[in-house]
Amino acid sequence: TKYSSRDRWLAVRSDTVRVPNGTILAPYHTIEFPEWVCAVALTPTDEIVLIEEYRHGIARPSMELPCGTPDHEGEDVLTATKRELLEETGFAADEWHALGSSSANTARQNNRVHAFLAVDARKVADPHPDPGEVIRTHLIPWDRFVDDLAQGRLEIPGLHLAALWQLRVFARRSQHPRLRALGF
Repeated sequence: TKYSSRDRWLAVRSDTVRVPNGTILAPYHTIEFPEWVCAVALTPTDEIVLIEEYRHGIARPSMELPCGTPDHEGEDVLTATKRELLEETGFAADEWHALGSSSANTARQNNRVHAFLAVDARKVADPHPDPGEVIRTHLIPWDRFVDDLAQGRLEIPGLHLAALWQLRVFARRSQHPRLRALGF
């Protein structure tokens, strides 16, 4: 194992790996990231809270769920999600549910994405994004959001689609009345 790059955002690790059939992969590059978190935040009027932020990886703005990483060693993922929602949008909620977690990219990354549902999210403050973030908050009626996704008028990152799948599973298992009203 050798590291070619390490900073607070990621580390690039190059390994020599023997796979089960005996083949040697050298170098095999893995990107080590911190855990990621995202919030599916629904307002009392059944709007989803989204952010729009320029993403240099795709060289354009992206519509996304509010998301981020724990700020420090020991910050649990729910606390980080609540903080990110407040910092990026100024929204907060009293009712939170864990939707699940999944691997971000099993081929090249070592981290997981943790998704949470915020019920009855409301604006409680002005956003305070990190210095490198230029974010616009959008409130989109749930039905329009789902229709825009289905018709290709709206694109969100694949990991956020996974969070919406986890929301669907949670809604069906929990029979949460707010989610039933949304058609789950």
